[in-house]
Amino acid sequence: MDSPAPAPLRRDRLLLWIALLAVLYSFFVGLEMMGLSFKLFGRGFAEGLIERTANPFSGLLIGILATTLVQSSSTTTSMTVALVAGGALTIEGAIPIIMGANIGTSVTNTIVSLGHVTRKEEFRRAFAGATLHDFFNLLTVLVLLPLEIVTGFLERTALVMEKALEGIGGDELFNPLKVIVAPVAELLSAALGDSGVVTLIGGLLLLFLALRYLVRILRLLLSAQAEAVLHKTLFRSPAVAVLAGAAVTVMVQSSSITTSVMVPLVGAGVVSLVQLFPFTIGANIGTTVTAMIAAMATGSAAAITIALTHLLFNLCGMVLIYFIPPVRRLPLWLASRMGDLAIRNRALAIAYIVVGFYVIPLLLLFLSGALA
Repeated sequence: MDSPAPAPLRRDRLLLWIALLAVLYSFFVGLEMMGLSFKLFGRGFAEGLIERTANPFSGLLIGILATTLVQSSSTTTSMTVALVAGGALTIEGAIPIIMGANIGTSVTNTIVSLGHVTRKEEFRRAFAGATLHDFFNLLTVLVLLPLEIVTGFLERTALVMEKALEGIGGDELFNPLKVIVAPVAELLSAALGDSGVVTLIGGLLLLFLALRYLVRILRLLLSAQAEAVLHKTLFRSPAVAVLAGAAVTVMVQSSSITTSVMVPLVGAGVVSLVQLFPFTIGANIGTTVTAMIAAMATGSAAAITIALTHLLFNLCGMVLIYFIPPVRRLPLWLASRMGDLAIRNRALAIAYIVVGFYVIPLLLLFLSGALA
């Protein structure tokens, strides 16, 4: 029988757990400040963008750009649902926006991975883990958007499912994390003059500072035994990881938060890319709940249909990308290669975020006339 740990050791571990909670809270406040900053100078622009979609290609780009501006796919999809409910946007026009929102939401955890940039191997793993989300969503869109344009199968299936949900109402889902984090983030933003740029800088500084200590504390706390427990619970099997990712995302109402929290664990080597993959897919599925509740609250059949389309899109992505082993290996390989490239030239990682999520969508929208 093992003897109990000495009192000083137990006290040290208790202090580490308290420090971990404090650092996690700072991490969440930093993420919330990032979201606030983009909303301060981006939400109105994002709403205007969504209303101006003219074709599936521009709709996809608008979904990406709008989500990167407001730092939340849930916000983009909820705005889209509201516009569909109000008749300002058709179901057909909304579907590419929803797909683009899935791609745009992964910018947050990719930004978070930059917090590991000073530690080579840690950054390689973290950046690979972050871009795994990017590649899964991108491949899903590459398969399903052309298929939807040609056949309309997502819309037709969602219309059938909507009939079964007629008469069901909804209300806003309680978000305990936002309740304890948002007031502090708003207070800090107000202290910084409610400036979008300054709030963004403050949020990034807080985020990167929290990440610096988060990985250190995790390494001290997560012994081999603790890691084994984690692998036997959340990551016991792909099915359990999908359910865990979905459940956590429903609770915090943000796939960005769910996947961003995993980045330090991947960076520290506690969670592998293979284990992260199904958890990320679960987060994608969980984020559809917010839009579904918003749609049900409107009572609009069209709004419920587009929310169901979002759910079907993510479920189909799981089946087509994850369930087929040769296809499943592709996003894992691409993410690993991105991690290798990032440590060879760290400027490429920053360029990937700025160019891929902002410059290219803006440029293509301008050339297509959507921003004219």
